[in-house]
Amino acid sequence: MLKLNHLSKSYVAGVPVLKDVNLEITGHGVTAIIGASGTGKSTLIRCINRLVEPTEGEILFDGVDLAKLSGTSLRHARRHIGMVFQEYNLVERLTVMENLLSGRLGYVSAWQAWRRKFPPEDIRHAFELLDTVGLAGFANQRADALSGGQRQRVGIARAVMQGPKLMLADEPTSSLDPKTSVEIMELLAEVGRSRSIPVLINMHDVELAKRFADRIVGMAGGAIVFDGPPTELSDAMLTTIYGGQGWLQ
Repeated sequence: MLKLNHLSKSYVAGVPVLKDVNLEITGHGVTAIIGASGTGKSTLIRCINRLVEPTEGEILFDGVDLAKLSGTSLRHARRHIGMVFQEYNLVERLTVMENLLSGRLGYVSAWQAWRRKFPPEDIRHAFELLDTVGLAGFANQRADALSGGQRQRVGIARAVMQGPKLMLADEPTSSLDPKTSVEIMELLAEVGRSRSIPVLINMHDVELAKRFADRIVGMAGGAIVFDGPPTELSDAMLTTIYGGQGWLQ
């Protein structure tokens, strides 16, 4: 499904943020990327869908190197990669339904998109997804009237509207309270499991990662230093990933 080969990224020449990252995501389940701030987690997620341009390496998605695509070819490839953002990235003045249907923009003509005309089956699917994410009855509510947790549920539903083969989530719980964070992680895990979509999540909360992820990738200094199941994530390895031991107490 997704294979990163020798992926590197430098925002400043000679100062790599990602260093020769090799990673393969196949099948389904939740993979959590953990690590200290500034270690390249968000950059890694954003390189995959080309929101950030990699400096070197391959991003093989269904056998196609996304790093080499541009224009229409890149837009078509991105249709199959759903993205959930830390700050939701909703259009605040639009309704929940309009935000959801924006997940289908890559599948309609520019004229249809401008007129916001979508096929009836897309509208039916959107209503079904609102029910799935616990927002039945919110279709005509403006996005700026929602709570943080509700906005993130819309963001998840919008990503699923794309019909993705892969879902990426960039710190989806960092702006949320603990209870809502658990609910959002439960929803991401269930959406991925029920639709057989692999979910790749960049996150700070180690306990949430251990609770919901099938696989944990630990990063330090821009490189992968751990890759395995949560049961193998020892305190010693967490010290390697984050540095120091006081925070473990």
